[in-house]
Amino acid sequence: MKYMKQFSIILAVTCVGEILKYFIPLPIPASIYGLVLMLVLLISGLVKLEDVNDVATFLIEIMPMMFIPAGVGLMTAWSKLQPVLLPVLFITFATTVLVMLVTGKVTDALTAGQQVVDEQLEAAEKELTRIEKEEVRLKEEIASAKKAEQDQNNGREDRR
Repeated sequence: MKYMKQFSIILAVTCVGEILKYFIPLPIPASIYGLVLMLVLLISGLVKLEDVNDVATFLIEIMPMMFIPAGVGLMTAWSKLQPVLLPVLFITFATTVLVMLVTGKVTDALTAGQQVVDEQLEAAEKELTRIEKEEVRLKEEIASAKKAEQDQNNGREDRR
């Protein structure tokens, strides 16, 4: 009965994802709506992890079997896929390399920007330390001047 309840919750969330796909005219698959909805339900606590964990684990374990029909479909459609296979492989390889290059450049730029920020922060901290030392020195100088003035005033009073 526990598994039926867990499966029912997952099925209900999946169905709501399908309904959302029907009402929200965005090019997003219904499964994504379902996943986001499940995430929201788990984060909000409306659905506890224990309420779906066992069945979800089972479904993840058998997920590779779900690709068997797709693989068989590719084998049966091989005659149609063969003429476009090389262009598809080239495009896939080229876009993968392009994404890796862009990601690397963006990461380099972000790292360089962070280094500049770190250097500015370090310079600001050094300047703050210098100012604090100067403040301490000036306070000591003021205290010394006040003490000297007080000693001078005490010396005048003693002479009277």
